[in-house]
Amino acid sequence: MSADSGFKELDLALSRTKLDRAADLRLDKNALDEMWLRAEIAQISGDRFRILTDEDGRKISLEFLNATQIKEENGERYFLGIAASGKPYFLWHTPFNESAKPTFGTFKGLRDIGAFLNDLEIGIAAHGLALSQWHDAHPMCAKCGAKTESVQGGSVRECVVDRKQHHPRTDPAIIVLVKDSQDRVLLGHQKIWPTNRFSTLAGFVEPGESFERCVRREVFEEAGVNVISMSYLGSQPWPFPASIMIAFDALIDNPEAAKGDGVEIEEVRWFSRASMKAAVAAAQIILPPTISVARAMINHWYGPDAAKDLIGGEAWRN
Repeated sequence: MSADSGFKELDLALSRTKLDRAADLRLDKNALDEMWLRAEIAQISGDRFRILTDEDGRKISLEFLNATQIKEENGERYFLGIAASGKPYFLWHTPFNESAKPTFGTFKGLRDIGAFLNDLEIGIAAHGLALSQWHDAHPMCAKCGAKTESVQGGSVRECVVDRKQHHPRTDPAIIVLVKDSQDRVLLGHQKIWPTNRFSTLAGFVEPGESFERCVRREVFEEAGVNVISMSYLGSQPWPFPASIMIAFDALIDNPEAAKGDGVEIEEVRWFSRASMKAAVAAAQIILPPTISVARAMINHWYGPDAAKDLIGGEAWRN
């Protein structure tokens, strides 16, 4: 896309980062060992990060440890990258269950803390959560069933028998803000969501399918309307557990046909800016959370007053 195209991607919270992943260092065990000794180390236990918070809980940040505070036999270390200052950052991954949960420190999930973290911390958290969940889900070799072990700074798992390497996978999913010729937006409600929670349409890209074809298919399947044009808005990792959301807005030509499929989407509604403002103020709809792609898309469409006009309840999928 040319520099003068006018395209400006969405400012998506989980896409922010301040680290150079420095992938070339993952193969250098000596370099990794040396960096570990001077690193800032975030801790994740299960899917919960170790955090610091003030007394009223309004200020939250990741708590960073140093190597002397960590007993490495209790977990695994993953190299995340290097800051502009030259400081290396690692993740220390430990299990979380009733028999192994930490006995000290405060731990919270990314859904709870994401809106409070700065750009450095949110990049660490998004990368760290996706990586740690992948490690948890792949303890065995998919080829022979033998045990796998973490290598290359945590970026690869390797079979202990045949040395086959397994790499993290990311599942692509499209997310779409559907519009009509009057610049209204179409939001849907899933049966499994909290009452009155409405959001944009989304779905996973199937094998052999392009992003554009997936947009057309999902919008028609879920809402019964035909996409005639679309624009790319941006992308955001969504490590719950291993997705990346590719965002589009899409224009449709048959708004009167809009109807939930009755299977996944129970109800759809058209919103103008005025009707959305009124519905939020009256607590008639609940919007997606601040750090989600869906909320960023809605706010971008609504305009600069979204921060003051769309203040109200927000909810995750469940």
